[in-house]
Amino acid sequence: MKPPVEYEHPSPLSFGGYEPARSFDDARAIVLPVPFERTTSYVTGTRNGPREILLASGQVELWDEETGSDAWSRGIVTLPEMELPYNDIRVALDEIRRVVAGLIPHQKFLVVLGGEHSISVPVVEAYAAATPNLSVLQIDAHADLRNSYQGSRYSHACAMRRIVELVPCTQVGIRSLSREESRAIPSLRTRVFWDHDMRREPDWIEKVVEGLSETVYITIDADGLDPAIMPAVGTPEPGGLSWPETTALLKAVLSRRRVVACDLVELNPLPGMVGPNFLCAKLIYKILSYRFGQA
Repeated sequence: MKPPVEYEHPSPLSFGGYEPARSFDDARAIVLPVPFERTTSYVTGTRNGPREILLASGQVELWDEETGSDAWSRGIVTLPEMELPYNDIRVALDEIRRVVAGLIPHQKFLVVLGGEHSISVPVVEAYAAATPNLSVLQIDAHADLRNSYQGSRYSHACAMRRIVELVPCTQVGIRSLSREESRAIPSLRTRVFWDHDMRREPDWIEKVVEGLSETVYITIDADGLDPAIMPAVGTPEPGGLSWPETTALLKAVLSRRRVVACDLVELNPLPGMVGPNFLCAKLIYKILSYRFGQA
């Protein structure tokens, strides 16, 4: 899968609002929009998340004052939205895995925009197959550790259960789960930082980082953040990470671990409310700034 070589004109559906001057080969990062939504169980609309993040990203200042850098100048190429008109969810997820597996050899930093959380599974499948000693950091309100939900093992509510079958995980900000999940956690390859008590340890971010392997994939469900700043999600849970907590955690992980890729999923845009869309775009750019700004 080879994207177009170069663009010179503004594009509202390109991360940052413009196509980069660099070619795909020279770019350091690629953005893959995956507007997939099949198993949403409450409020629908995550399929609109990638487009709204891209539109909002055109309003993000490309100079990052914290790192003193312009990550955009390193080259960020936005691929076309994936089209997944498959009735069988497994077929659709297999197609995501195939596309991501084709991108990995190019050695770019991949940012996947969802869509529901189930898309993280095939992305991690592809990276786990190609990356030794991989672990996953999850920021989320929900454990997503059900073995199946509403008759599907590939529901968004099962995303992390499928992922811990592949690689070890660290879950941060968790504040909603079923009895089944609670009973399963001791036998699963995961360490949970519960929202209700993780801050009692002043060095909780340090402990999160220490629990990760040297090579990391980051998955961020938008509902992991406090709904006071992130109300545009399908199931808003009280509590959650603040903006300073989220960025401090990401900065620590990206500075001390080799992060190969990330995703941001489950934005459910609200009509007339652009703040959450902008927050997601800004968060992606923060990740890119931490990843490349001081390289």
